[in-house]
Amino acid sequence: MNDKIIAIAGPTASGKSALALELCKRLNGELVSFDSMQIYRGLDIGTAKPSKAEQAEVRHHLIDICDPSESFSAADFAKCAHEAIADIRSRGKRAVLCGGTGLYLDSVLGRLDFGEMESDDKLREGLFRFAEENGVDALHERLREIDPSAAETIHKNNVRRVVRAIEIYLLTGKTKTEHDRLAISNSPYDSVIIALDYADREILYSRINSRVDAMISAGLEDEVRELYASGCLYPDTTAGQAIGYKEMLDYIRGIDTLEAAVEKIKLGTRRYAKRQLTWLRRNKSVNWLYPDKLGDLESIVGAAEKLIKE
Repeated sequence: MNDKIIAIAGPTASGKSALALELCKRLNGELVSFDSMQIYRGLDIGTAKPSKAEQAEVRHHLIDICDPSESFSAADFAKCAHEAIADIRSRGKRAVLCGGTGLYLDSVLGRLDFGEMESDDKLREGLFRFAEENGVDALHERLREIDPSAAETIHKNNVRRVVRAIEIYLLTGKTKTEHDRLAISNSPYDSVIIALDYADREILYSRINSRVDAMISAGLEDEVRELYASGCLYPDTTAGQAIGYKEMLDYIRGIDTLEAAVEKIKLGTRRYAKRQLTWLRRNKSVNWLYPDKLGDLESIVGAAEKLIKE
């Protein structure tokens, strides 16, 4: 039973971190984060990164491993996560995964295949030249026509990834989204995935709004100003497009008012929560728990422990 991987998933502000921390304490576990933004150093308040006290109480993995200017793919994450899990197990402990980035979870437990796909240097050069001559908006629109789902997840300024997604379609006749879906195979681990949702969606949205207000009070603006001033955070990087950071950068650069930025963060987070839930619901092996039905943390932990023992 100690070899079973536990994954705690769910949308932003659902309470998954509190559940995962408590399970780690009870089951001699260490936490492996699968949050695509908590990997970045300095992005603390806006990503709801675990506090220093929480990290001292339970060892965390895959937090603060990249600078905001660096790119980090799902394949990179899978490699690091497998190494972390092996390390945890080698010390006789239980690996507890926790996060909200569904692609990262699938890369570990769904075993996305990151083997080399076909490539064509001349085709790629032509696409880069198209972007230079016609602009990134025109290139991104080509991707949207081919693969709307990929266009939603790849920012227009990430020209390399836009080009690669178009190249995959032109070479294989299948979109990047189709390839990602077909690449999922059986998990290499015995695992249980537990996800949190709220029967009353308004409760989740209220929790999201409260979290954003708390982030503002905790100094999100100062955090973003410091990262921007030090040259660590740019609007056209992956980290710079993260919810909370993108909107605060727009405010700092005079594009938006603070009030408008805060409202955009709340709206963007609520929309992201919907996408997180949609991704998780595609996985029929997910076990769902509803905190608003279960009540306090003790009841939620008890329900999770029952699922783990099954």
